[in-house]
Amino acid sequence: MEWGERERSDGGGLTDEQIRTIRDAVLAKVYEDIGRSLVKKILWVGGAVLFALFAWLVAHGYIK
Repeated sequence: MEWGERERSDGGGLTDEQIRTIRDAVLAKVYEDIGRSLVKKILWVGGAVLFALFAWLVAHGYIK
């Protein structure tokens, strides 16, 4: 008998509801991390675009 089978036959382990709860918590954390990463990247790109636009406007004399 393998370890996993023995544990299941002893009645130990997690219930399906506990597994779903853990899975949902992990997925929520992953999605939160992905969202933060995307927001940071969008803000960096937006800042770079605004800086480039400002530099272009200064270079062409629109802003003194």
